[in-house]
Amino acid sequence: MKQKWLAVYMAGSLLAGSGMTYMGITIFEKKQEKHATDHTMETNSLYKLDKAYQLILQNYVENVDKQKLEDGAIRGMLATLEDPYSVYMDQEAAKQFEQALDSSFEGIGAEISIEDDKMIIVSPIKGSPAEKAGIKPQDQIISVDGETVEGKDLNDVIGKIKGEKGTKVELEIKRTTVDKPLKVKIVRDEVPQITVYSDIKKDGGEKIGYIEITSFSKDTAIEFEKALSSLEKKGIAGLILDVRGNPGGLLTSVNAIVEQFLTDSKPYVQIENRNGDREQFYSDLSKEKEYPVVVLIDNGSASASEILAAALKEGADYPLIGENSFGKGTVQQPILMDDGSEIKLTVSKWLTPDGNWIHKQGIKPTIEVKQSDLYHTHPLQIVANLKMEDNDEQVKYAQEILTSLGFTTDRQDGYYSPQTEIAVRAFQEKNTLEVTGIIDKKTAAKMEESVRQEKLKDENDIQLQTAIRYIVH
Repeated sequence: MKQKWLAVYMAGSLLAGSGMTYMGITIFEKKQEKHATDHTMETNSLYKLDKAYQLILQNYVENVDKQKLEDGAIRGMLATLEDPYSVYMDQEAAKQFEQALDSSFEGIGAEISIEDDKMIIVSPIKGSPAEKAGIKPQDQIISVDGETVEGKDLNDVIGKIKGEKGTKVELEIKRTTVDKPLKVKIVRDEVPQITVYSDIKKDGGEKIGYIEITSFSKDTAIEFEKALSSLEKKGIAGLILDVRGNPGGLLTSVNAIVEQFLTDSKPYVQIENRNGDREQFYSDLSKEKEYPVVVLIDNGSASASEILAAALKEGADYPLIGENSFGKGTVQQPILMDDGSEIKLTVSKWLTPDGNWIHKQGIKPTIEVKQSDLYHTHPLQIVANLKMEDNDEQVKYAQEILTSLGFTTDRQDGYYSPQTEIAVRAFQEKNTLEVTGIIDKKTAAKMEESVRQEKLKDENDIQLQTAIRYIVH
């Protein structure tokens, strides 16, 4: 136990003090020789921890699992930092963390963090089961399969949410735009980590390149370079970079992408350690792209996505279109322990080219554009059929969906009015369903699927359309 604590302490002190990764016992011993007083204090502290460990292990009224005691001690130390991004992962959690950066993994496909002791969805991954089920950025998870998450460790909660393909998990979530919590059932599936999607958008005869980056994993920079090269060979008049809903990822990955757009006139990101020392990163480019570039962001754009957005905004004056970003301005480094467990520790802040720290504030878009009501609907939970004279929140959600799809209702307050029934009948007729005017599970499922399909159409994406018009006009 004492050795494991020593390893944790050494890794933490070296990372926090100098920004280096764990370099071994030699550096620590040299530091001890130079600072004898510090060594005495550190030894006393470790003795106190070891004494508490032995006391509990030998005298507690019941037998104690050594592994759980050690894991709990490490989690306790990290908890005192009050930093949701500094976490301890046991062997299984560490393995899952590494898999999340690989080509694919099984689960629901959502980035989760802790804010003010609340489990918050940073963003669902594009095309993931979570996104298809209606999970949105900033949703607060209240329970998993009926078990509250209050007071639980983040990795324990993530472990309960993850699972094999084909299995189901029910999340109870709280959403700021909804009065009552929502229960969302999600079928776990394989979540592919194809992180770059490219396309050509046409407007007025002009070809506009479009690249969506869903996260920054190990192969993202390579995927991006291939996509950009292919688009440029087609003679694009401009480029749209879409990092909406992108929860972030590897710093090395986003750096490699940013360096393709900015010159060496100013740093594209600055990494600051706790002593205030800054390391500045520059591109080697001598000139910027000959075509205009626009970046799409929203409140699901976090961490590495914000590095890209801030770099292009402050480094080259490229416009950001959309909504305020998430606001994560710290850098974490995973430190592998001898037993296969891992500590992900916040080791530094990252600052924008102009030296701004966006943590908990996010980045404001150059042009603020909010999406239509189509993008703000809520999932339906049909326990019993919804029909005339019903009055509850589920009817309200159904009315919002119908209206967003173009089926006029006279109200959106949750009262199932005659006009609502007419709208339901019209929807059922258009979608070759049995025309009853009653919303059963089949009709509800078709309504939600219709919303998903409409959101995939470029003409309904107001933020994208604004970016296209900016480039063309």
